[in-house]
Amino acid sequence: MKTLSQTWFADGYIDFELKKYTLLAYLQEIGKHFTQNKLYPQLADVIFHYNNLVAFRENKKYLQEQFPKKLTGIEIQKLQVLYESMIEDDELMQELEDIINYSADKMKRTITSGTEIYEFVENKLSIEPVGLIPLDHNEGYFFLCEGKAHNTWVYQYRISLFEKHDEKYRTMKTDFVDVWQRNFVNSYQNIKAELIRNRSNLPNPAVYAVETDFSFPIEETLLPVAKRSLVRYISTRTV
Repeated sequence: MKTLSQTWFADGYIDFELKKYTLLAYLQEIGKHFTQNKLYPQLADVIFHYNNLVAFRENKKYLQEQFPKKLTGIEIQKLQVLYESMIEDDELMQELEDIINYSADKMKRTITSGTEIYEFVENKLSIEPVGLIPLDHNEGYFFLCEGKAHNTWVYQYRISLFEKHDEKYRTMKTDFVDVWQRNFVNSYQNIKAELIRNRSNLPNPAVYAVETDFSFPIEETLLPVAKRSLVRYISTRTV
């Protein structure tokens, strides 16, 4: 995937046309993935860059606080030096602001396109528990089934809670277990029983089935959307 550096808009020679073509080449490749309904890591990447632009535009004096933690101290320092030079150079400031405003608008449109695909996929998912669910929902398995594929992808999951800016968030870590052929013998209940029998670390797991009648790329789209949807599904039932 064609990528941008974390401070691409401030790297090297600051020229609107140069940065414009750099951006458009990047977004064109993102768009190619979106036309194939492949969302990740492309959607997350363009959102990251969009947030960087907004943070620089709206909070130039507070880069250390506002920029995502992925930026290094050297990159932060480079942007601070750039800002100081902008104060003394009206032409440079205008050029960079033109770059940022143009880029933010283009990225926002791309994000909207990706978000529409995400919401479409999310709305086509159904989630149901498999058998009885124990009191502890935060660890278990989920079965992933899509459209034309005659397979059941099985993942072990664990949900963790973390706090950020006085707000609590849930995140899900998953490990691929195996793929079962979908047939009468490999029913959800039978797969669950086999998991319990062969994986003693979870003797009484929570198990969910996540299904869709549509075909989507597993790794790039269906799995990440299913994970977020399942976290929300579980969260609404454990509050």
